[in-house]
Amino acid sequence: MAGDNLKVLNALDTAKTQWYHFTAIIIAGMGFFTDAYDLFCISLVTKMLGRIYYHVEGSPKPGTLPPNVSAAVNGVALCGTLAGQLFFGWLGDKLGRKKVYGLTLMVMCLCSIASGLSFGRDAKAVMATLCFFRFWLGFGIGGDYPLSATIMSEYANKKTRGAFIAAVFAMQGFGILAGGIFAMIMSAVFDAAFKAPSYAADPIASTAPQADYLWRIVLMVGAVPALMTFYWRLKMPETARYTALVAKDAKRAAADMASVLQTDIEAEPEKVTEITKTKTSYDLFSKEFLRRHGLHLLGTTSTWFLLDIAFYSQNLFQKDIFTAIGWIPPAKTMNAIREVYTIARAQTLIALCSTVPGYWFTVALIDVIGRFTIQLIGFFFMTVFMFALAIPYHHWTKPDHRIGFVVMYSLTFFFANFGPNATTFVVPAEIFPARFRSTCHGISAASGKLGAIVGAFGFLYLAQNQDPKKVDAGYHAGIGVKNSLILLGFVNLLGLLFTFLVPEAKGMSLEELSGENEEGTSQGSSENRTVQA
Repeated sequence: MAGDNLKVLNALDTAKTQWYHFTAIIIAGMGFFTDAYDLFCISLVTKMLGRIYYHVEGSPKPGTLPPNVSAAVNGVALCGTLAGQLFFGWLGDKLGRKKVYGLTLMVMCLCSIASGLSFGRDAKAVMATLCFFRFWLGFGIGGDYPLSATIMSEYANKKTRGAFIAAVFAMQGFGILAGGIFAMIMSAVFDAAFKAPSYAADPIASTAPQADYLWRIVLMVGAVPALMTFYWRLKMPETARYTALVAKDAKRAAADMASVLQTDIEAEPEKVTEITKTKTSYDLFSKEFLRRHGLHLLGTTSTWFLLDIAFYSQNLFQKDIFTAIGWIPPAKTMNAIREVYTIARAQTLIALCSTVPGYWFTVALIDVIGRFTIQLIGFFFMTVFMFALAIPYHHWTKPDHRIGFVVMYSLTFFFANFGPNATTFVVPAEIFPARFRSTCHGISAASGKLGAIVGAFGFLYLAQNQDPKKVDAGYHAGIGVKNSLILLGFVNLLGLLFTFLVPEAKGMSLEELSGENEEGTSQGSSENRTVQA
């Protein structure tokens, strides 16, 4: 029972909101600020890369990245993220959260800078180098997911734990916003300084030589916010739940948290021994684990997988959707630098009006109405708006209706973030035992990135399916975009159904949720922790 929990953990669960909570949010949150900036800034410059490196006349589409190259540039970081989530999630449970935390941030910083320094004799070599460094950038980003979520969940009190974890993840919205704003500023400066002609006027001169510096600067700046918090990550003490329940060092756990909470806490080595030896003795993926947590793990992996198919498709390729409906002018009317500004402005507007507010609505309400309800609401409205956009798609491509399309498209972002994009991050950090928590969060997150990869590559394939004659005539048939939106609507509907496998964690301690303070290893937790919907 909760009252039988360790005193150091009870102290954390019942602690009033203090400065160390906000410090932890900032330290962990800046990692997610960097993650989002690095993952999504590539979508701002991919069209410029096509103009710089694939402008040769006679190619299928001069001035655009070939589909396979575009897929690689956009998707390779997601592949690295998936690998990093699995590896660092497992390592966080083996070596401790703190020991691994600084390593992931250093990998992110180095690879952000290296991505901007991509080199080669020709276009293929530059793209190959860029993809190599972005894979390892993603690898570092992947580690940040399970570690940040686990650290924040294990530091938080049970009353506002959901809001604290969601606040860490909400920094992703500011990262997307910062990427767009910085790209706008730099492209405006470059455009004013070098005044290249439009693509229609002079295809070659429309890509000023200085444009090659612009995309590199945008990518490298991603290292700055991560470096700002590197020192503080190294100074954070290990979480008491890892120290006591995994490392089995009761005295160290009590001493660390006494310092953090600024109060005396009694160490209970005998009780730690009892809990770690007799109450949670099963292994990962054992029959007992599968009985207690199998359906929960299926719920967290499936919902995150389905959510990320939709979320990353929308984020990485929204520029193509806005071009298809005519909200972004055709590339031939602009020079390469101006095109970056136009794309960044559109994505910044979406982030400012829908993405960022959605995250913070979740922060405000997650401990009031619960994770389950928010996730259900989010998937429901994402489904509704996707179908509302897709079924009458040609209606929305008419000039008088484009603003309506953008508004409804923005609402899908709002309900993704006031919904499953936040809750799928929060819940896996709460419902699994301490010694599996980082690993299970990493598995859930990796499932999400698998969905992101499916979305990135799948959307690219479908979006190619357009009628060239109508496109050339200035009318977008939009077959690929319409099919993509319909498919994403069904994906969101599946996400809603799989949400019923995920338990509600509002107001409960981590040990109540995982069963670590219950006697025996039989039915225990899985019977008591049903969905509280």
